[in-house]
Parts: sequence; C-alpha cells; structure tokens
Amino acid sequence: MREIDIFDTTLRDGEQQPGLNLNLDEKLEIAKQLDRLGVNIIEAGFPASNDGDFHSVQKIARAVKNSTVTGLSRVVKKDIDTAYEALKDTANPRIHIFIATSDIHIKHKLLMTQQEVLDAAVEAVRYAKQKFPVVQFSAEDACRTSWDFLTKISSEVIRAGVDVINLPDTVGYTTPNEIKAMFQHMKQHVHDVEKIKLSAHNHDDLGMAVANSLAAIEGGADQVECTINGIGERAGNASLEEIAVALQIRKDYYAANSTLKLNELKRTSNLVSKLTGTIVPGNKAIVGANAFAHESGIHQDGVLKESTTYEIITPELVGVEKNSLPLGKLSGKHAFKTKITELGFELEEEDLKRVFKAFKDLAHKKKSVTDDDIFALLTAEKSGSQSGMYELKSLQVNVATQENVIQTATVIVRTPDGEEIQEAATGKGSVEAVYNTLSRLIGEPIQLEDYRIQSVTGGEDALAEVVVHLTYNDESSLGRGTAHDVLEASAFAYLNAVNRIISGNPTKEPIEELV
Repeated sequence: MREIDIFDTTLRDGEQQPGLNLNLDEKLEIAKQLDRLGVNIIEAGFPASNDGDFHSVQKIARAVKNSTVTGLSRVVKKDIDTAYEALKDTANPRIHIFIATSDIHIKHKLLMTQQEVLDAAVEAVRYAKQKFPVVQFSAEDACRTSWDFLTKISSEVIRAGVDVINLPDTVGYTTPNEIKAMFQHMKQHVHDVEKIKLSAHNHDDLGMAVANSLAAIEGGADQVECTINGIGERAGNASLEEIAVALQIRKDYYAANSTLKLNELKRTSNLVSKLTGTIVPGNKAIVGANAFAHESGIHQDGVLKESTTYEIITPELVGVEKNSLPLGKLSGKHAFKTKITELGFELEEEDLKRVFKAFKDLAHKKKSVTDDDIFALLTAEKSGSQSGMYELKSLQVNVATQENVIQTATVIVRTPDGEEIQEAATGKGSVEAVYNTLSRLIGEPIQLEDYRIQSVTGGEDALAEVVVHLTYNDESSLGRGTAHDVLEASAFAYLNAVNRIISGNPTKEPIEELV
C-alpha cells in the first residue's frame, strides 16, 4: 500500500483567505497541532513577502519537532536566500519554488515566453539545490498548461536536481478524470520521473478539490497539498480531513494511506476554526457538528441496532468524543493544567496564571465549565482578545426595549500609552452603541464589515464568541472576543481587530497570485 505525503498549507495558502490574519502565537499553536496530527510537511508561509512572514516561518521551523517545515519562494534568488535564512536552523530545510506555466499566465501576467519561464525555473532549482536538501517546484496553473510544455519543464527541473514537482489546479478548473489522466501522462512521459515525487494541489472553485486530489492519487500523485477545513482564497483548498479519512475508509479502493493520527482531526479543525474565525458548517464532512448526528427515526433505529448501518466513520476515529467530567469553581491549578495539556496546549507560567484566573472567573458564573469552554479561553489567550494596545477596563450599557429609545454605552479603555480614558455614545442597538463608543475613544474612523456571534456551548450560561471584520487605517482585520457576556465579547473582538493592525500584524502577500 502506497504512503501518501500530506503537505499542509493552512498557514500559507489558508491564510490568504480574505479577512483572515493570524498573529505569531496563533500560527505557532496551529503549527504545533499540525505536528501532533502528523502532517509530513507544514508550509509555514512566504518568507520573502514581509518581515512578519519571515519571522513566523523562522519561529515555526524552530518550534516544530517532527514535521518538515517549508517556505514558498518565487524563481528569484533573493526569495530563495531569504527562505534559507528563515529555515536554515531546521534539521531538514525544504523550499517550495513556483512559476506559472499556462499560456494565459505566461502571456498576460508574466509577459514572458515559454523558454524564458523554463530557463528561470531551471536556474532557480539549480540555485536552491545548493542550499536546500529538498527542493519542490510548482508549475502554477498546471491544469491549464499544455501537457507538452508541462512534460518538458518537469523533465528539465528534474535534471536540475528537483525532488518534488507539484502540479496545482490553481483556479479549481479541472475535473477528476482530467487530473487523473494528467498525472498518468506525467508518470509515463517525464524523463526520470521515478526519481522524484509528484504532488497535487487543488482549489475548490467548482467544488471538486477533494475529488480531484483523490483522482490525482489514483493517477500516481505521491503527495497532496491541502488545508484544515479547506480554508483559503476564493472558494478555498482541498480539505485535509476529508482526503485523509477517505484514504482510510476506502483504502480497499485507493490502495494508499497517510500516516496522520486521525483522532487529532477534530481537535485540529476546532483550533483552526477558532483562531481564524471561520465557522465550520454543521453538515461539513468529517468535522461538522452534525457529521455523526442522526435525526431520522429509521436511521436512529438502524444505528442503535448496528452502527455500521448508517455510519461508515466512527466518531472516535476522528477524535469526536463525549466531554469528560467538567471542571468547576473548586478545581485547582494542577487539574486545570492537566486539562489544557489534554486539549493540546502548552503555556508559559505567566500565561497559565492569566488563563487560570479567567477560568476561575468563568467558573463562578457557570454551573460547570466544559472542555469547549476551556478551549475557547485558551484560543482567546492565543489571540490576545482580552489584552493588547487597547485594553477594555469597564463597560456599561443602558438597554431599553421601548420603541424609538436610543441605547447608550459608557466605556473605559486603557490606551497604548497607559492612560485610562472614558467615553460614551449612543446607537440604535446595544452593540452599535458599544462600537460607536469605542470608535470615538480610538479617535479615527473604523468601518465594521462583518459581525458574527455564536455560543461556545449550549445552555443559558454559555460563553459568547464574537468574530468581527473591520477596516481601520485602510487595513482590514479580523478580531475575536470570548466572554460570558455578549456585549463584553463584542467589545473584546472589536479591540482585538484594532490591536492587530496597530501592532503591525503581518498582512497578506501582495506580490502576485500564488500557487
């Protein structure tokens, strides 16, 4: 049975999703969880795009213990040198070089000839091989590239020393039959192809990214590139969790498998969902809240008699388990520390003290604190949703239910220079009143683009989690806030988004469309 390498690009291609911006702590936490999941390669970013990406790739490479860490690069020596500086301290530094190969990209974007593209690719691979033991080359928009040119450039970069060739469906255009045939063609016609691995990277514009990835494996792909929950630009990427479980459940058909720890999938999905503010649909395969729910009476009867009647995947396979005994207000620090270790988090002592205090505060407001509650507190800590350059100190809202009565909010905030200032404003609703007050405190126009709220758990005492997308100083930012009170969570989310911009959180790569 073939072993397929899982190349995770959540932290690179996934972060290109509009409105998504992760800080360094969040990226590190996701990288560590991907390492626990057992992905073979973690694409941590694009080091040459900006200083923030460089430092995050560097720190992730130093923190990850088992997975290989790679960085993206154009066919430019400066990019390759920058990637090497970010990755050189790792045990097995690896680089991912790309250039577009389709006629439409060559003519309209690169303004080059096919020969110039081929020469640039070969020169870049040859130069990178002097620094990196593993070099991957991507033919951007491969699925709209002529097979003759794809075969030719692949043969040439193999001669230059490449180790992996990626054939991405950059715009989500191809179909399963087409991509399978393309990989079969490459296996049959590329000179010395047996010396390297072929990789597939599929986008989901037509909803076929997972199907195309599995078809590529049928055609001979040795590696698939994907993201947790399928996040990414436009319609996103192939979902890692769906590919991994499909290979496991249908290994009789694909005769291939991965080395992932599948019982870490649900935890990984939850972490990425929380930190990116991207909600996983309830009917999402593998990790959705309803993936193992049965409402039909006939289905319920069948499952109770024999689970395999309607469940081809057991919840335990992907790490969906019933909550263990919840902690409460009498629980001590040792029990709390044990619990967060079970949930896959590692905290420094000062961070642990801060989160333990938040847990105690919550435990006095709730009858019991579930694993989901603690998970929310921990992800809030990684996002810095309750601290930063602007810090919420006090919030008071006057709410009235009568028609045409204006809501009023009074807020005290600690500013970046340490001063505590107070302001009040009104709004048609309580959240609008809070946000008008915060905008007045900050003193500059802020445009709220999106506001979402959900409960962390069920019940009347559930934690509220708010995600906002706003524009400030001509930059867009995503902010998250978690609290027992909806309005407090809303204020935390708003300030978190502003703080990310002020602190210079890395922005998306502006250089050009990527693989």
